[in-house]
Amino acid sequence: MAEKIDKPTLVIGASPKPERYSNMAVESLLKYGHTVYALAKRNNIIYGVDIANEPQALNNIHTVTMYLRDYGQRELQDYILSLHPKRIIFNPGAENSELEGMAKAKGIEVNNACTLVMLSTNHY
Repeated sequence: MAEKIDKPTLVIGASPKPERYSNMAVESLLKYGHTVYALAKRNNIIYGVDIANEPQALNNIHTVTMYLRDYGQRELQDYILSLHPKRIIFNPGAENSELEGMAKAKGIEVNNACTLVMLSTNHY
């Protein structure tokens, strides 16, 4: 069996509401052994992860997984790109062709996909 590799992930749009996909993603990422950081409009804690309400200085982010609609991402675009992630996942409803183009121009992999599906099918 292949060794699990930690892919530190920033969940943008994380919600404390258990019925939200971003909440399920935090839980699943932790279950699969990934380091998780979270960002949203309001501070909170879910599954032991602090949800920051403003961008934090983070190093070695492998993946940014997006749960905000495109208009909510605008003010975060420069921050996201400054993290130099290897990949950005735009979950359903969070697609953003402008940020996608900017990311690809910087050599960042872009997926329009569902983090939960990627995790459960071993494609994360």
